[in-house]
Amino acid sequence: MTSTTLVPDRPAGNRRSAPGGLPLTRVSGLGLGVAMVWFSLLVLIPLAAVAVTASQGGWSGFWRTVTNEQTAATIRLTVGTALLVTLVNIVMGTLIAWVLVRDRFFGKRALEILIDVPFALPTIVAGLVLLSLYGPGSPLGVNIANTRIAVFLAFLFVTLPFIVRTVQPVLAELDPEVEEAAASLGSSRYTTFRRIVLPSLTPAIAAGAALSFARAVGEYGSLVLLSGNLPMRTEVASVRILSSIENDNPDSAAAVAVVLLAISLAVIVVLDAIQRRVMRRG
Repeated sequence: MTSTTLVPDRPAGNRRSAPGGLPLTRVSGLGLGVAMVWFSLLVLIPLAAVAVTASQGGWSGFWRTVTNEQTAATIRLTVGTALLVTLVNIVMGTLIAWVLVRDRFFGKRALEILIDVPFALPTIVAGLVLLSLYGPGSPLGVNIANTRIAVFLAFLFVTLPFIVRTVQPVLAELDPEVEEAAASLGSSRYTTFRRIVLPSLTPAIAAGAALSFARAVGEYGSLVLLSGNLPMRTEVASVRILSSIENDNPDSAAAVAVVLLAISLAVIVVLDAIQRRVMRRG
C-alpha cells in the first residue's frame, strides 16, 4: 500500500497572476514595474501635464480657445486632411504591399528601399523636396504652393510607408494554397479576398491607418515650406500650437493639443471597432 504526500496549496493571497492567468514571477513583476514607470515618464505624465495646462483657464477659456474662428479652421483642415490621407493610404498602401509580396518585377528591391525614404528623411528636408518639385520653380510645371493641396501632398508623403509596412509581413505569411483551394471550390476572386484575405489583413490595416492618421495630425516640418501657413487657408494645428507658444500663450496651445489627442483616440477606437466587426463577419 502506497502513501501519497499531499502538498498544501499556496495561499491564494500570496499568488500574483498575469492577465492571461499564468503566475507572475518576481522577474516578470519587476519587468512590468519598469515598463509602467518608463511608459508613465514618457507618455502618461506628459499627457497629464498638457491636460492640466489646458484646464488652467477653466472650461470657458478652453472652449473659447478651441471655438476661435482661426483655431477651429486649423483643426478642421488638419483632421479632415488627415482622414482623407488615411483613406487613400488604406487603399494604396494595401495595393503596394500586395504588389511587393505577390509580384516579381525588375526594380522591386529599389522600390522596397524607396518606400522607407519618408521614414529616414528629416521632415524639413521632405518639405524642401516637395517645394522643389511642386513649388513656384517646379520642373514639372505644377505649382501647388500655399494651397490646401500642398497640405494633402505633404501628409501623403510622410505617411506613405505606414500601412505598407504593417500589411506586408502579414500578407507574406498568408498561405496562397488557401486562396487556391477557395478558387477551386468556385469562389470568385472578390469573395476569396473578402472572406479569406481581408479578415487576416484587417488588424494590420487598422494599425497602419492609426499610425498614418496620428502622424498626419501632428505633422509640421514637411509642410511649413510648401503650404505657406496662411491663416484660415493652409494653417494646420501644429503651426497654430507653435504660434500660441511663441506668443506666450501655453494654455491655448495645450487646449488645441488636447483636442487633437481626443480626436486621435476616437479614431483609434473606431478603427478597432471596424477591425473587430470585419474579422467577425469574415
